[in-house]
Parts: sequence; structure tokens; C-alpha cells
Amino acid sequence: MDLVNHLTDRLLFAIPKKGRLYQQCLDMLNGADIKFNRSSRLDIALCTNLPIALVFLPAADIPRFVGEGRLSLGITGQDQVAEAEMDVREVVDLGFGSCKLQIEVPENGEFSNPRELIGKNIVTSFTNLTRRYFTELEAEEADSTAQQNGDSTKLKTVIKYVGGSVEAACALGVADAVVDLVESGETMRAAGLKSIETIFETSAVLIASKNPTNPELVNIIESRIKGVIAAGKYVLCNYNCPRDKLETVIKITPGRRAPTVSPLEESDWVSVSSMVEKKKIAGVMDELQASGAEDVLVFNISNSRV
Repeated sequence: MDLVNHLTDRLLFAIPKKGRLYQQCLDMLNGADIKFNRSSRLDIALCTNLPIALVFLPAADIPRFVGEGRLSLGITGQDQVAEAEMDVREVVDLGFGSCKLQIEVPENGEFSNPRELIGKNIVTSFTNLTRRYFTELEAEEADSTAQQNGDSTKLKTVIKYVGGSVEAACALGVADAVVDLVESGETMRAAGLKSIETIFETSAVLIASKNPTNPELVNIIESRIKGVIAAGKYVLCNYNCPRDKLETVIKITPGRRAPTVSPLEESDWVSVSSMVEKKKIAGVMDELQASGAEDVLVFNISNSRV
């Protein structure tokens, strides 16, 4: 039975079923108060508090299903969106799952520059992105050769697809180089490879169909997820300061839009409340104290709407 027709009353939302994005996606859904119960053997879970059906799919398949309008929303990597070449709306960068798509060659091999791989065998799971990169590289090389020799013959790099264990291709003699995702680099180094070029930087992204089944619900989910991201990125900083120091301290804590300033019982003092990036808060507190602020307090934000 067609899933879209069977669940006509629910918005279909795709989630990676496994891999590096899976657990962080579940944490994101929990923060957005999207509640569901999933059996370990099922790839569909009905939300208990919203008219949503979560569909658990391989991350590489999600852009196609969303782009073709079969699903309204999905979470996947920006690399998968670019690789699929589907017309989807990238709603928000989720700020996790960051890694790089890199060209890797044997550590002690003969290659150290991507240009040296033109005309060689490249193995990857990302054939479209790899082909796009080497097409541009070959065009540059062809232009240079034509200027020097009057020869515009285009070299042809061979791009081969492998679905998994890409890093083993060089050791097995299948490839001169591989193009693969690198997070920490441990797997690459364990396979005796080194990176010589980054061709794409990626992180997890929320994508939406250009024609979702329930645009209003899509907007609600987008707002909730942006709120979760902001809550994880910012803290709330409250402090008191002399009124004549207000202009100085506001420059230190400008907030997302503007700080909240309230008068105190002492007419020459005010209270200031502002959102500050969590990673910068220690330095901000030092600056505030040095500028005359007192009673500087910091509070974690459990959720938000921004």
C-alpha cells in the first residue's frame, strides 16, 4: 500500500535510521517535544502528540523522497542533499554531524596533489560530487594545456561507485584514491590514507519539500527546532550595572536583537538581561565585571522560540 495515501492525515517526516546522525536526530526531536514510540523492527513511528509519522530511512535516500514530494520533511546531511541533486528547501542547519568530504590517497604513495589524479581511478559513495569536482579540475587543466601546447584534449578521470568500506579500495588495488567523509580521521589513518583535498564541508540539515502536505505544521516544526538549536547555543545572562555604564555593557551583551533593560529601586542602577553565546560566556562575564557590572548570573535555556 502507498504510504502517502495510507497516512493522509499525517505529515511524513524522514529521519536517518542509523549512522552518525541517528542519535542526535532523536535528541533534537525530544527537545522539540515530538513524542513517539518506535518498535525496533519498524521503520515507521506515529507521533503521539502531533499528526506526524516518522519514517526511518537511509540518510542517502531522504533527499530523493523529500524532493519528489513523497515526504514533507527530512533530516540528512548537506552532502547527501548535494549528491542527490534534488530540488528541496534547506530549512535550517542543525549544527551537528559536521564532517568533510575529502580526497584520500595512500600515506606513502606517489600522489600529493589532486591534479595528479586526473585520469586515474577514484572510488567513492559520492559519485556526483566527485565527478563535479574532477570535471572542474579537468577543465582547468585542459585550459592550461591548451594555452601551452595548443591541445585542448580533456583528460578523463574514472569515478567508480562503492557503497561501503570505501577506505579499503586503495589497499585492494581497486583505486588510486578515494573520496570519503572524514570526521575525526581515525578510520582514514587506520587504512593508511591521508587527505590531500577537501571538496565539500557538511553538517546535518532539516530539509522540506517545495509542496508539503501541511505547511502550517512544517512551520511549527521549523520554529521548534530553531528554538532547540538556540537553547543549546545560548545562555541567559542577567546582571546589574550603574546607569552611566549602560552604553558600555550593552556593547558587551548586545543579545540576539537587543538586551532587556529594567530600572531598579535605586534610580541610578538598572538590571540587564541578554542572550549570550554559551562558548563566549566566561569572557563576557569577565568583561562585564571589569566594566562595573555586579551580580552577574548565568542561566541555561531549556527551550526557546526565536
